[in-house]
Amino acid sequence: MVGNFAGGRPPRRGVEPGAQLGALEVYAAQAHGYLSAGGNQLAQLAGLLRPAVLESWMRSIHGGVDPMDVLDGRGLRGADLQRYRDAHPVATLMPLIDKLLVQDTTRTGLIVAVADQFGRVLSVHGNAEQVTAAAEIGLRAGDDLSERRIGTNAVGMVVRTGQAAWIHGPEHFLHRMHLITGAAAPVHDPDGRLVGVLMIAGGVRVAKPEILALVKATATAAEMDLLLAAMRSGERSALAGHTRRDDAQSYPVGRLGLDVLGLGQPQLSVAGDRVPLSQRHAEILLLLVEHPEGLGADHLALLLDDTDLDNGTIRAAVSRLRAVVGPSVVSSRPYRLCVPVATDVEALRAALDSGDVHSALRLYAGPVLPRSTAPGVIDIRDELRVRLRTAALSSGDSGVLRRWTAGPEGRDDAAAWAAYRATVDRTSPMYAQIEAKIRVLDRRLGIDATQMQRFDI
Repeated sequence: MVGNFAGGRPPRRGVEPGAQLGALEVYAAQAHGYLSAGGNQLAQLAGLLRPAVLESWMRSIHGGVDPMDVLDGRGLRGADLQRYRDAHPVATLMPLIDKLLVQDTTRTGLIVAVADQFGRVLSVHGNAEQVTAAAEIGLRAGDDLSERRIGTNAVGMVVRTGQAAWIHGPEHFLHRMHLITGAAAPVHDPDGRLVGVLMIAGGVRVAKPEILALVKATATAAEMDLLLAAMRSGERSALAGHTRRDDAQSYPVGRLGLDVLGLGQPQLSVAGDRVPLSQRHAEILLLLVEHPEGLGADHLALLLDDTDLDNGTIRAAVSRLRAVVGPSVVSSRPYRLCVPVATDVEALRAALDSGDVHSALRLYAGPVLPRSTAPGVIDIRDELRVRLRTAALSSGDSGVLRRWTAGPEGRDDAAAWAAYRATVDRTSPMYAQIEAKIRVLDRRLGIDATQMQRFDI
């Protein structure tokens, strides 16, 4: 069944400049051989994989993903999946996605998968035979396709980078996914936040530029639909504003503040006083800030723990949180913040949005809740780190790069050190120090740092 899903032999025609599917498959298969050997052999990966794929593989290796991982029963199923899917913002987009993407694509024997912003598959569309074949390799509704769960794949790449991606055959980190190709694109809300991922999957036919272009065009149309809906909602709110009752006396005056960056204990600022928070309370508050539209108990459970917490545990955690922050701060059904909460995450994003990398680095006291293993928090943590690192490396500013490489996350960042070296005069004593650091990293990683800079690894 999987073989039928994958299709025939790969064509030799290029799908991007300088790349041919046949050669790509051979090199990726060789890379898996080096991956199995481990140790120093991992240094050989850089010459065999596309740069973005190599970076994803390295994250998969460091994350402990097993390339021989077999399919298991984990995931959201049945009524729980249905409730989650119905409450998700992508649900309102499905008629549009069906019209623009699903109907025509599935007639050709390919499948369409729709995932949420964390990589969890909301639905899979296609003829029964192809959907069954996809399920046998782990592409099924309710499954988690995030990179941290199954390693390199198109949906996971989009979730991680926020950019469209295609992954072909052995480029997938898991062996059980080697017979498919996926082309995926992100859907963002009007505030620029990722809300979902669209993917076409199938055999080698998917590895064509026009397939990725189709997915991207549908994602763009979905984003425009969300924007128009937000504009219409704003107009209705403005018209109804004069009839709305004043709830100000029901809630605390002013904004609350939440600090979650760095190794210290999370803190909540209330009327000038700082209140220490437990990790779980900080996780819940941060996730509610990130989802101002509110979160159902099922959705919040998924963001807090990928072993699927039950609703009773969620209710108890929110009840204890209310005892700390006040009974009127968090409403129910869905769980939603009733007062504004300013976060250091929000401040850091604002600095990055404005291009002020110096301020962003000053604000970055460390990773978001570094001890947290909550999937939703991990995604926020990864997003900020990738954005900050990208901004630092592309700044061409020696001060910015000096600060990044001096921090714990940039200390062993070979690409950042190479970028830093490029900003320093060769006659400067600092150049020799940077060069020495790069040589140490070269020996440790077995990968040339100059090449990493050139490929933006």
